Amino acid sequence: MKVSVIGTGYVGLVTGTCFAEMGHTVTCIDIDPKKIELLKQGGCPIYEPGLTEMIERNIKAKRLFFSTDYDSVNHAETIFLAVGTPSQDSGEANLNYLFEATKQVAAKAKAGAIVVIKSTVPVGTCNKVRSIISEISKHNLYLVNNPEFLKEGTAVEDFMRPDRVVIGYQEEKAAAMMEELYAPLVRQGNPIFKMSNISAEMTKYAANCFLATKISFINEIARLCDLTGADVEEVRKGITSDRRIGQHFLYAGPGYGGSCFPKDVKALLYTAKEHGLDLTIVKAADEVNNRQKLYIVDKMKTHFNNNLAGKTFTFWGVAFKPNTDDVREAPSISIAQELLNQGATVNFFDPVASHNFVREFDSKFASSLKSFDDKYLACNGSSGLIIVTEWKEFRFPDFEVIKNAMSEKVIFDAKNIYNPDRIVEEGFKYFGIGKRPVSEQ
Repeated sequence: MKVSVIGTGYVGLVTGTCFAEMGHTVTCIDIDPKKIELLKQGGCPIYEPGLTEMIERNIKAKRLFFSTDYDSVNHAETIFLAVGTPSQDSGEANLNYLFEATKQVAAKAKAGAIVVIKSTVPVGTCNKVRSIISEISKHNLYLVNNPEFLKEGTAVEDFMRPDRVVIGYQEEKAAAMMEELYAPLVRQGNPIFKMSNISAEMTKYAANCFLATKISFINEIARLCDLTGADVEEVRKGITSDRRIGQHFLYAGPGYGGSCFPKDVKALLYTAKEHGLDLTIVKAADEVNNRQKLYIVDKMKTHFNNNLAGKTFTFWGVAFKPNTDDVREAPSISIAQELLNQGATVNFFDPVASHNFVREFDSKFASSLKSFDDKYLACNGSSGLIIVTEWKEFRFPDFEVIKNAMSEKVIFDAKNIYNPDRIVEEGFKYFGIGKRPVSEQ
């Protein structure tokens, strides 16, 4: 099948490359000429395990192409719209990129082609896109919603072995073609759910907002654990053994970040407001998350008697999660901003996200924000080590090296990756999220 993918961000690039891997002829389109040139050379503008190798392999096999024009749409049987839908200040999703891409596609797509909304879009967007297509196209085109459920860091695996595939459709022929396209990926029996376009749009938002709510819930419990002396890790194990609750997304930490949860929560709240509905639980999840990002800073302020000025703190990890270079809405940004505002210096190390992290800050902080290529060197002269991202390489460090490098022996474990008693035995003061050493219980 000939496939065109509009947009080469996380969703578009993974989608296009994986379909090429399955044997389809795919052209990925983007308006950024520098990005397209990089991709043509086999490079990858994002860090995603396994993706670069797959891009190179499919370029050589002449199944994967990249372009800044829409010419490939003329021959495509399926066209995926995978452009960004960023949040505006109001929380409303900005659909300008989607609508512009739709216009370009509608003008070139051949009769019977399927236009697939892969981007995360507010409920009802399908009707606006269908209207644009009908105004511009001279042919009968089908419109499908096919929301993505990819996790950054495991996106390739998620695409090739999806938990489920959601197809929002109006015409049965379009749904059948989409089922054929995805059939090789669900041979193990994972379901394909067919539903209305609007239900598919709602499904994506409902899923992400529910997961965000789970994260905020366990962070609220962690705060109460800090006050009562309970251990949130023990509590987590106790409740997740209940099948009705499940084990995923119930780890206390500094709050959620990334390109999806913050944006999607705000967008669903905006949609509800447009319809006169107050989504109390979703709103609470958003409010809890905003507070949670600075919770570890509150612990730091308490430990240092509200005087952080002149101190140096070390961040291990700045990406919003491991195995990605994405820092969008990352808790590390909020934490660092607060420390910098308090007059502190921030040293940081991240395996892949450092360059993106620096871009998030005003140049006035250049002398107080220092990147290191070695996690131990980043600890030199530090008053506190803060674990912000749970990269695997942070789990079993040489604590003796850390202790000798730091001026004050304190670890603020915002991801709860360490055993508090072990850290105390190593000669450090330990602060986690909802957990503490036995000696302090």
